[in-house]
Amino acid sequence: MKWNIVTDSSCDLFSKDYQKGDIKFSSVPFNIQIGAESFRDDEQLNKKKLLNLINEGDVGKTSCPAPEDWLEQFRQPGNIIALTISSSLSGSLNSASVAKQMILEENPDKKIEIIDSKSAGPELALCVEQMETWIQRGMSFDEVVFATKKFLEETHILFMLKSFKHLIANGRLSRIKALLAQTFNVLGIGYGNENGEIVVKDKTRGSKKAIKILIQSMKADGFAGGKVCISHCENPKFVKTLKQNILDSWHNAEILVLPTRGLCSYYAEQGGLIVSYN
Repeated sequence: MKWNIVTDSSCDLFSKDYQKGDIKFSSVPFNIQIGAESFRDDEQLNKKKLLNLINEGDVGKTSCPAPEDWLEQFRQPGNIIALTISSSLSGSLNSASVAKQMILEENPDKKIEIIDSKSAGPELALCVEQMETWIQRGMSFDEVVFATKKFLEETHILFMLKSFKHLIANGRLSRIKALLAQTFNVLGIGYGNENGEIVVKDKTRGSKKAIKILIQSMKADGFAGGKVCISHCENPKFVKTLKQNILDSWHNAEILVLPTRGLCSYYAEQGGLIVSYN
């Protein structure tokens, strides 16, 4: 049986880098508009050019994948499970749902499920890897769907950002949260809540304090070792130190480090990172 795991490009995995036999991973792109420049968040994205424009100060906007993008992947043979960025942050879930309805009109017996991750970035990457393990074990379609939803409920996400400019400008933070975020002088720490909304947690002036806050947050969430995924936007030095601190606290941690794709790069901005763990 063939399987196709589909995400939008909020997931920091690339389709070309993740194919496992009968399990295919596909990604549908967000679009990013900055001034007169338009970027499609796929494998051909010029990330350097995107970051240069962001650093020049333009804000821009993002738009979710069109139903036609989802439709192309949903027509692939086999079982389809799609993960979208939090519906609290984007209309990607609605777009995918339109495509699903179109597919079921063509083929009512098609097995297809769309899951709101209530998250973004590295959490989706962790989930894709776990789904692949379940499928290889021979779990049924319904079993994989159930396990995926439970996995996402038990997985946490933190972020450290140098700027909340794009989150504020694109309405991803409420007015009160935006005012709090704008008071940050250097680094802002936050997390995604159970509804998939961005919550401002703390602020700090230095990387050492930021790492301490991140580690303390992981402990407070009950992390006892296991899988961690860190997505970062051009900040390898900080990630190296954070990774070592995680391993010092949990020797059995398995840490995957990924560069942010276009969408997460746009919102995290240069130097930002997102951490997910189960």
